[in-house]
Amino acid sequence: MHAQRFTALLPVLSMMTLATVAWADPRVAPGAGAPPAPPVPAIARVWPVGTRPAVLRGWEPPAGPYARGHRGVDLAAPPDAPVRAVAAGRVSFAGRVAGRGVVSVELSATGLPPLRTTYEPVRASVHKGDEVAPGQVVGTVEPTGSHCVPTCVHWGLLSGRTYLDPLSLLPPWLRRSGPSRLLPVLGVPLP
Repeated sequence: MHAQRFTALLPVLSMMTLATVAWADPRVAPGAGAPPAPPVPAIARVWPVGTRPAVLRGWEPPAGPYARGHRGVDLAAPPDAPVRAVAAGRVSFAGRVAGRGVVSVELSATGLPPLRTTYEPVRASVHKGDEVAPGQVVGTVEPTGSHCVPTCVHWGLLSGRTYLDPLSLLPPWLRRSGPSRLLPVLGVPLP
């Protein structure tokens, strides 16, 4: 009788064991079944707009290719503000998509396929195929077409078809907020 109960429970125990092993694998998010996103090199040398713009909406990775999420970050920027390339690369697109200006830059030396940043809504001042340097102006913020109040620039990052957090391109020294401050030097009187 006990053997019959054990035999009946065997499939349930097997599934519980497999689920526990799959859940414990740190490389796979629970339920995702996909490998982790590739590491992003911190190669940015400037922010796309301003010196340290407010992040109005952060990156919210989608659960799947068509799932809800926010596939980039929204940075506060006034209309007509310059938009800069964050790192060296080649312009892969400069034009309009769904009525908004978009500039995409494939970043140099980031592998195959190369990482690609996108900026929108931007009135492009570059053309497809142009080489850009870090900090080079690629356009200006369009006064209309922004989905933010106040206006913003949506900054995205792609590796192939995988969306990544564009803020990960920024090295720690560029992410820090606030200006540098000089501290008093010992032995020197204050003015």
